[in-house]
Amino acid sequence: MKRAVVTGGAGFLGSHLCERLLAEGIAVVAIDNLITGKRENLAHLLGRPDFSLQLHDVSRPIELEGAVDYVLHFASPASPIDYLELPIQTLKVGSLGTHNSLGLAKAKGARYLLASTSEVYGDPLVHPQPESYWGNVNPVGPRGVYDEAKRFAEAMTMAYHRVHGVETRIVRIFNTYGPRMRPRDGRVVPAFVAQAIAGEPLTVFGDGGQTRSFCYVDDLIEGIYRLLLSDEVEPTNIGNPHEMTILEFAETIRDAVGSRSEIVFAPLPVDDPKTRQPDITKARAVLGWEPGVPLARGLERTIAYFRSLQPAGAGTGAPR
Repeated sequence: MKRAVVTGGAGFLGSHLCERLLAEGIAVVAIDNLITGKRENLAHLLGRPDFSLQLHDVSRPIELEGAVDYVLHFASPASPIDYLELPIQTLKVGSLGTHNSLGLAKAKGARYLLASTSEVYGDPLVHPQPESYWGNVNPVGPRGVYDEAKRFAEAMTMAYHRVHGVETRIVRIFNTYGPRMRPRDGRVVPAFVAQAIAGEPLTVFGDGGQTRSFCYVDDLIEGIYRLLLSDEVEPTNIGNPHEMTILEFAETIRDAVGSRSEIVFAPLPVDDPKTRQPDITKARAVLGWEPGVPLARGLERTIAYFRSLQPAGAGTGAPR
């Protein structure tokens, strides 16, 4: 049986990835310090002989007995609320955590996959964003702690590939949604859904004309798994190219929930990207991948999840 290490395995994406790897017959060691992840996300996997959870901060050296075939580095605060409240931890997990997880892959002779982000493109001047675009990032702005941590992580990953011959893969993840998102993590989907369920006003930043593209988690995990098994070394966008404005999305959420919530507007945060849409030409050609879950179906599943959290999920504050 092959064995994988997933850092950030108790997080939203990490927990879904652990499930997928196990379903493929791969044993999994999830590593998480639970700073933003939740043990509950993995509760249904604990006790399996092919799964274990190690409580550890990957910004410190990683020690693990036995063979490892894959190392997937997903540890990082990933929502604006988290990385604005935890800027130093975000920078450390993107730098030291990447270094330590790459060191583990090198020592074990394992294939390495880095979870990067569309935020490496910053507030893009090219639209949609292909992998060849270098980005437009403010390195000293409040969002720079996340953007630059991921850009550094990509550079470190490629350095280990070129210098040490580590088999590396880099996925640039665009906006993703689905069950196990935290109601209070500040991202637009959980915030809008929780506000609509609670009958609270839906908070839209700016005039709502900024655009995003939303990919359901199952589609994203499928793309990541295909990338892991591919021979593609350079960064690869995985996301849904269907673009819509935030105002349109707020109205869509309100209708899907069946809410009468009003929509209110707040000042746009510093360096908030005006557009975000992946060019997935490469994923289609190299991986044979494209998203397949319609927005209506994905939202139905996501809303059902958030309803199951009530009343704990009510009153979540404005999305970022």
